[in-house]
Amino acid sequence: MTKENKKKLIYEGGYVAEVDIEVIYTEEDWSPYLSLEDALKLDEVRLALREGKLKKATSLARIYKLQPVEV
Repeated sequence: MTKENKKKLIYEGGYVAEVDIEVIYTEEDWSPYLSLEDALKLDEVRLALREGKLKKATSLARIYKLQPVEV
């Protein structure tokens, strides 16, 4: 079993969250996968952004605001 740190991007509304997670690689058919804690963290960040709770979201991830580009 090996583990690798990665960043997962979550898009919700006008925001993007960059969440640090750990991906687990094994010889099993379901590989690669996340730990339960990381999966719950992703859900928590997504819900916080959806509900407009930016303070909570920023405590779990780096949050960016999306803006359209005018040419």
